[in-house]
Amino acid sequence: MSTENEGTAVPADHPAAPSTPSTPPTPPAPPTTPSASTPAPEPTDAPTVAQTPVPESTPAPAPAPAPASAPASAPEPTATAPLPTTPTATTPTPAAAGAGWPPPPPTVPAWGAPLPPSPPAPAAPRRRTGGLVAAVLVAALVAGGIGGGIGYWAAQRGDESVSSTTVASGEAPASFKREPGTVAAVAAKALPSVVTIQAKSGGSQGEGGTGTGFVYDQEGHIVTNNHVVASAADGGTLSVTFPDGKSYDAQVVGRAEGYDVAVLKLTNAPKGLKPLPLGDSDKVAVGDSTIAIGAPFGLSNTVTTGIISAKNRPVASGDGSGGSNSYMSALQTDASINPGNSGGPLLDASGAVIGINSAIQSAGSGFGQSQAGSIGLGFAIPVNQAKNVAQQLIRTGKPVYPVIGATVNMQEQGEGATIASQGSGGTPSVTPDGPAAKAGLKAGDVITGFGDHQIDSGPSLISEIWTHKPGDQVKITYERDGKTSTATVTLGERTGDS
Repeated sequence: MSTENEGTAVPADHPAAPSTPSTPPTPPAPPTTPSASTPAPEPTDAPTVAQTPVPESTPAPAPAPAPASAPASAPEPTATAPLPTTPTATTPTPAAAGAGWPPPPPTVPAWGAPLPPSPPAPAAPRRRTGGLVAAVLVAALVAGGIGGGIGYWAAQRGDESVSSTTVASGEAPASFKREPGTVAAVAAKALPSVVTIQAKSGGSQGEGGTGTGFVYDQEGHIVTNNHVVASAADGGTLSVTFPDGKSYDAQVVGRAEGYDVAVLKLTNAPKGLKPLPLGDSDKVAVGDSTIAIGAPFGLSNTVTTGIISAKNRPVASGDGSGGSNSYMSALQTDASINPGNSGGPLLDASGAVIGINSAIQSAGSGFGQSQAGSIGLGFAIPVNQAKNVAQQLIRTGKPVYPVIGATVNMQEQGEGATIASQGSGGTPSVTPDGPAAKAGLKAGDVITGFGDHQIDSGPSLISEIWTHKPGDQVKITYERDGKTSTATVTLGERTGDS
């Protein structure tokens, strides 16, 4: 126990008592009021003055001891009468007239006899703080002892006297159900159709990664991102694991680098597969609720929520291997998306797929896949575009891209998409007799609008073109020599990745 607050040592309030006499003490006699006729007892060998406690601040000198016996002769008393005193056990009554002076010594009670009451001592002029601290400490110790006793008593009786107001799980309503449309209900319905994909390359290192996919049809096709399976596309291995823990081998049916879409096929597809319903990404509005499911950093079956924070966001992302970039007019969401979510579904509030999670904006690294975490800017390929690509891959194994037949500058931004002076390898920037040439476009023209969407760069133009199909007719707005003009272009096609 700490002694910091115990105060200083307190001197004893009483001096030490004299040692025990050799003879037993005389039993105390009841005090009586002395009278003039009662002779005073003869003095004994006991001390002549009883020791009574005296306040420390005002010590009183001890009275001088009286002579053992009166002198043989005493002066005659004067005419002045002695002062009257109150008779006490220790104050003798004045002697009768004619007695000698001085009066006989005061009587002293025998050893062990009770002392007669003394007049009250004068109040001390100051308080002894040491004694107060000691008293407070004693009181605190006593209170602590009481508290400990009460605590022990309460602990001994706790099981009998304290009641509980908690409700056991067995008493919860057995009919509790999550209403359709809640995140929990949507997730419970969608999770069995979302898979985790493990891709390993065919090299000696066996490099690969983890991504996500979802069941596209009952035949066992799985839709995911191209960059999830790219490492295993040439001689590697793929395995698909369902939430119930069952795993299946899979093969690549087709890949589209430009769209960042791939389709897999389970080698031994189980019966009873439940494809996720596909929504309409063209009808999505900013502010709609979103639910993302995937395996961020390998944590399978993770569900996050958010909203659509923007639409038609032009995004260019790479697969991290130096291959061709992919371009999308993306759905932007603030649902938490991290590496490993790639290829997983972005659902609306009804549980329909509205996009395929594909890229994130990470601080300081631009668009694309990175080990940085989510900062609330995730991008998904609109499902309408992904559906067209998936159907083409299942049908032919190769992607088909709509084109305008012109090469545009991919570096400039903010003024539109400028048709380059020449194409790659010194070829013409505008393909002769191609869609752009037929619409009257020339090198140096700046395309500022494609359909209803404003164009501010080459990537944004390609992103918008790839939301269409070959053969679609689209109005183009462009500038030439400071003059704005419009034209209608019929989109051509290109098969495969170049």
